[in-house]
Amino acid sequence: MQNEITTAAELLNNDGTLNQIGWARSQNLDCNLECAHFYALKAFQPFRVKRWDYYAVFTPQRFFSATVADLGYAGNIFVYTLDFETNELHEEGLVTPFGKDIQLPRNSTQGETVFKNDKATLRFDVHGKQRSVFVDWPSFQDGRGISVQLTLQELPEHESMNIVIPIGEKRFYYNRKINCMPVQGSLHYGDITENLDPQTSIGSLDWGRGVWEYSSFWNWASASGFFSNGDSIGLNLGCGFGDISRATENAVILNGKIHKLDQVPFVYDPHDFMKPWIFKDNEGRLDLTFTPFKERVATTKLLIIDSEVHQMFGHYNGFFITDEGKKVAIKDLVGFAEDHHARW
Repeated sequence: MQNEITTAAELLNNDGTLNQIGWARSQNLDCNLECAHFYALKAFQPFRVKRWDYYAVFTPQRFFSATVADLGYAGNIFVYTLDFETNELHEEGLVTPFGKDIQLPRNSTQGETVFKNDKATLRFDVHGKQRSVFVDWPSFQDGRGISVQLTLQELPEHESMNIVIPIGEKRFYYNRKINCMPVQGSLHYGDITENLDPQTSIGSLDWGRGVWEYSSFWNWASASGFFSNGDSIGLNLGCGFGDISRATENAVILNGKIHKLDQVPFVYDPHDFMKPWIFKDNEGRLDLTFTPFKERVATTKLLIIDSEVHQMFGHYNGFFITDEGKKVAIKDLVGFAEDHHARW
């Protein structure tokens, strides 16, 4: 019951309705947000459109993430890093009115994402199969400072997990997830310097565009890593948002190839996020236990924005069945799973 989109088209029709609903292995719909039409007064619509670019990188020593987001009536910039040895998590964010100082590209396949003010500079570039992430934030964490210059490389035949789904009658979500991009470059944080090797460091992109309900909830789980033989393995699961009857974002990514899954419920204790989470699909192709070792709690409370996320870092163990019917064991794959409530 999953509809795969295989032809290029525009995301929205002239009346603001979705041209197609489904999932794809690449971004093949042009994100023409100028055609969004959910308010009688079109001048108010840009204030409800959400756009973000979120990069995440796993190294043997740490997790690093940087985000540039425009929520319509506010910009949201945040960077955080988790040290796997010490379990230290450091995070800092900035909020700007009406997306001030933010530039985001139309599509995920080309262009430049930029935020720059007197405190920080973030820049994400796309050049074909190569993506660059630059962060310079001298005052990060009380002056410790963070400076990052990374290159993420898609594989020659790299597939991504793309979905376009309706949210109610007039709203929608268009999302692209690229897992398992080898990363090279450098990260400087305080007196720590880390040089990233593409054979041991790996990253992902969460690219989102759409119009959400003011009160929203979702679950997301993601991981990118390597097997001992050098093959790459990734995971992307999600639910809780919109109408996913015709498309889910559930997939396992093996050496850059999408192995699509149908429905995967998130089974966890919302009163104790540190307990194991269980992921089993409805077709017997996925059976994973996620055991957290660190909880990240991020809250934003600013006038009409009220957001709380519990992002758990941990290990995935279990197996999945490829499209060809091969059983693949997953052991101690580092990743995250989250519970997110937002009024935005």
